[in-house]
Order: sequence, then structure tokens, then C-alpha cells
Amino acid sequence: MKFFASLLLTALLAFTAGLFLSWWSVALASFLVALAIPQKPWNSFLAAFAGIFLLWGGLAWWIDQENQQILSHRIAELLPLNGSTTILILVTAFVGALVGGMAGLSGGFLRARKS
Repeated sequence: MKFFASLLLTALLAFTAGLFLSWWSVALASFLVALAIPQKPWNSFLAAFAGIFLLWGGLAWWIDQENQQILSHRIAELLPLNGSTTILILVTAFVGALVGGMAGLSGGFLRARKS
């Protein structure tokens, strides 16, 4: 139950922080949630990773659908993705998830060290 609460809270806090701050706010949100909810460090990593992956993947997909895949197709042609917008969305989500996951892992280790 803590895992899903942490996952949802991470995604919600990261989305809210992203409205006012820059892209790195996902790390701050993941770190704070990992400090607030007591879990093992690797569970904190997985919850933050999954929460940010779903958030960034969903947001990238939604933005992609809103502009009829014009921008993502052009970016996917510039990168070695053979013009695949789906792979671009997955790469975007994975990069954000790594940032959030590492911040969640740091928060989990800090919380474990305190107690």
C-alpha cells in the first residue's frame, strides 16, 4: 500500500511542481516523497521511477496527440530513432524516470540512515 501511495504522491507532486518549476522538479518531488513515506530504499527508487515514468510518458503522449505528432516526428528523425514517435516518448519517459528514481533512492537512503 505504501508503494502505490508513494507512486501516486510522487506523480501528483511532480506534476504540480512542474507547473511552477523547471523539469528538475521531478527530482525534488521524488526526494521529498521518499523522505516522507518510510520504505526500503529500493522500493523508494521503484515507486519514484514508476511514478515519473507514467507521468512523463503520459504527458509526452498527450502533447504528441494534441499536435498530431508533428514535432515528435521531426525530433525522432533528428535522433537515431528512424522517425518513431513511440520510441521517442519511451526515451523521454525513461530519462525522467531515471532522474526521479535516483532522487527517490537518495531520499530512501537518507531516511534509512536517520533511523
